[in-house]
Amino acid sequence: MQAYISTGGNRIYIVGARVTWIEPGERRSREGINERDRFKSRIREVVGKQVKALRRKGRLPGVIYGKGIDPILITLDMHSSSRLFPSITSSQLVVVEVEGKQHTTLVREKQRQPVTGGLVHIDFQEVSLTEKLRTPVMVELVGESPAVKNLNAVLVPGLEELEVEALPRDLPERFQVDVSRLVEIGQAIHVRDIVISDKVEILDDENEIIVVVTAQAAEEIEEVVEVAAPEPEVVERGRKEEEEF
Repeated sequence: MQAYISTGGNRIYIVGARVTWIEPGERRSREGINERDRFKSRIREVVGKQVKALRRKGRLPGVIYGKGIDPILITLDMHSSSRLFPSITSSQLVVVEVEGKQHTTLVREKQRQPVTGGLVHIDFQEVSLTEKLRTPVMVELVGESPAVKNLNAVLVPGLEELEVEALPRDLPERFQVDVSRLVEIGQAIHVRDIVISDKVEILDDENEIIVVVTAQAAEEIEEVVEVAAPEPEVVERGRKEEEEF
């Protein structure tokens, strides 16, 4: 069974028989955007090294850019942003409110602190709901492969994301690929196996492998080579003595 499900505007496409729903009962606006994906921000006037002071005050710096607009420097609440943004994908619409004006955006970059991994900056791209765009959509493997469970096989991912073209409100948040259909070694799921609506076009080659089952590599066994002990040197004492004299 192959299908896709719609959850009020945002869609998760699946491959296989398992369906994973977005949290049921989520409130959505008529634009199909989750209420939890709406963020209020403030105009930011400081740049460079001065933004460190903003972070100490609990503000996360960011920028909104897009076609036909000047970049808007902003800050968001650090606590709520650090809790919600890690789960937001690059194809998920986010509304950022700046001084009462709402900007429909996609998250284009999440900059993190190298040591702690904490968010330090976010880039938003404003998009038009009436213009198609190209963007990567993440691939998420779900389920359990019988080949892995019963045959001690290994799942080898091929593509971690797929490039698609669609109107912003038709973009899937992610492609969930159900690996429970992979029952034998050598079986694979390809791009062509994903069933989507005619509103979304996948730009990757349909023959590209998303995930394949392979046999587990045999453990390398070190060859033990027995080295024969050297034979003891035999000294022909009598002959030596004869030569010396």
